[in-house]
Amino acid sequence: MSDAQQSPRSPRFTHWMAFFVFATITMGATIEARNHPYVEYDDNDQPIARDPKTLSYENYAVICSIITFAITFIIVILHLNGVLSMFFVGSKIEGLMCFILTGLWAAIVAIVSNPRHGIAIDEKNGIINGNIYYFSWAGFVCAVTLLVSYLRSAFSVDLAGEIKNRSARLQYWALYLAASLVVMGSSANIYDEDCANGMMDKTFCTRTKLGISMGAAGTVMSLAIVAMKIATARAPFLIEALFSFILLVCGGFNVAFVTSHQGPGAPLGNLYYFSWIAFLSTFMLFASCLEDYNAAKAMNQEGEASSPEIQVEQLDDTI
Repeated sequence: MSDAQQSPRSPRFTHWMAFFVFATITMGATIEARNHPYVEYDDNDQPIARDPKTLSYENYAVICSIITFAITFIIVILHLNGVLSMFFVGSKIEGLMCFILTGLWAAIVAIVSNPRHGIAIDEKNGIINGNIYYFSWAGFVCAVTLLVSYLRSAFSVDLAGEIKNRSARLQYWALYLAASLVVMGSSANIYDEDCANGMMDKTFCTRTKLGISMGAAGTVMSLAIVAMKIATARAPFLIEALFSFILLVCGGFNVAFVTSHQGPGAPLGNLYYFSWIAFLSTFMLFASCLEDYNAAKAMNQEGEASSPEIQVEQLDDTI
């Protein structure tokens, strides 16, 4: 029997409470957004008819948030009852709820963060509803945290520890891979909406292409490193250091141009945040590689310095 099953109060109780709060805020914000939608106007100041797909996506987000609100509310009540919590905490039912909610909130984040739907992000990739945007991401992170915690307690599967022990810097490469995918997808959406129709100037579209190219290159390079680390538990240090340096330099240009005033990532949104997350990830990667190089260099110098002493001691023993 796991520790979570032995204790009536789950170590995940705080996370379930936080998830309940995030779901409540997201539910209220999505219902209000559906009843009072963000209206766009054309050049003649006439309201633009909303896409029926957007309405269906809004309804899906509302339904998912309501389902999550109901599930988390019931789970919190179960935790407050000592008898009922013994049958829920650490059980397969809790694990099933963690899997279902993680899938639901992954879909919610994908929907509300898509500028084509105009729910939390507008066509300029700017945030128009902060409560939906931030608390949907907070709910998704909370769902993943709950799932990882359940796997650790129920099956002794320490995902974070396995990733850390599998290979150095694997977690940073995985983070950079996820951020690059978001940068590439967000830039591609903006290019299709604004540049393919000739709505934006050349500078804006050029910088959007830079975001697409940087996201694609970062995805390919980081995916190669992650694949090598997972398959062989290591990657050639020189290749890893070279990739991190190239991505760091290119990432500096990316955030400088893409998130500037004339870039597509200027408004606060997915492209802005994940461009900086990707850049900071490459900074941590290059710093880690440089630290390992200096440590290896220091060990070699210590070995060379101690080798004459070893020879002298061996000679004394012989005499």
